[in-house]
Amino acid sequence: MAQRRLIDRSRLERLPVIHQLRQSVGLQRGMLVAGLVLTGIFLLCALLAPWIAPYSYSQLSGADGANFGAQQPPSAAHPLGTTVGGYDVLSRVIWGAQTALMVVVVAIAMSVVLGIVLGLVSGYLGGWVDRVLVVVADAIYAFPTLLLAIVVAIAINNGQSGLWPGIMAAAASITVVFIPQYFRVVRAEVVRVKSEAFVESARVIGASTPRIMFRHVLRNSTRTLPLIVTLNASEAIATLAALGFLGFGIQPTVAAEWGFDLNKSISDVAAGIWWTAIPPGIAIVLTILGITLIGESLNDLADPRLRARRRSKASQTPADAVASHQPTAQEFMGEVQ
Repeated sequence: MAQRRLIDRSRLERLPVIHQLRQSVGLQRGMLVAGLVLTGIFLLCALLAPWIAPYSYSQLSGADGANFGAQQPPSAAHPLGTTVGGYDVLSRVIWGAQTALMVVVVAIAMSVVLGIVLGLVSGYLGGWVDRVLVVVADAIYAFPTLLLAIVVAIAINNGQSGLWPGIMAAAASITVVFIPQYFRVVRAEVVRVKSEAFVESARVIGASTPRIMFRHVLRNSTRTLPLIVTLNASEAIATLAALGFLGFGIQPTVAAEWGFDLNKSISDVAAGIWWTAIPPGIAIVLTILGITLIGESLNDLADPRLRARRRSKASQTPADAVASHQPTAQEFMGEVQ
């Protein structure tokens, strides 16, 4: 029984989040915990929006049939007030998390799949295929991110559409921006891994090219992708908000979108109506901050030099710090004089 408990405990400690929490120390652990809390709130709002939101994202009247009214200040019925269109601000903020999550998941999934496949083919085959793909990826990477997303959104559906067409359009515009990043990372790893001994051994025993690429090379070339996915998720939310703010997002009657609500609250801010702009703005900032904190923490923890340095500093006593202190040039010259 005790041995089984130890095995279960070791398996629990190897889980991704728990493993990183055990590795982190000091400020690094605080950043990771803060990021996990903010991201957890975002995910709960997105997944539980139908149950925790007071109203629907497009609801304009209550159960008694009376309209909410436009630009109503915060009250018991509407804790964050109503928008210029007569929607409940709190409900649209909560439903906006669901829209952002769907776009991010679709965009990251398409980016990862296409980027990995193209990077694997380019890095392993080389030759003219590699040169063409590298040139195309560099050309896409040279475009401004937001401008490229706007062009793709307009090309797909003129910038306006329903829920799923709008989500696919926004995800596709973000995917085009992210593919070169995954392509570069995977290609560089494939070029390094394909010269390893185990790949040469697979060729010698007669393994086919697709088997070598997808079974031996691919599994050893994607270790850093989770870090890039985490960092790109925050960038995807910012790009989606920018598209909605510029009027190329999703129709307000088919989904709630934070960027669109910010755009409609510009005139309210000048009139002193703060409650229509601050909630969606805070939602965007805190969500991006939480995901970014997780990504930066995982990035630091993936570097063994930074991890070892932080651990040594955390366990260092004052006497150790004095003993390990290296005098600067100014201190050394002062001692000589």
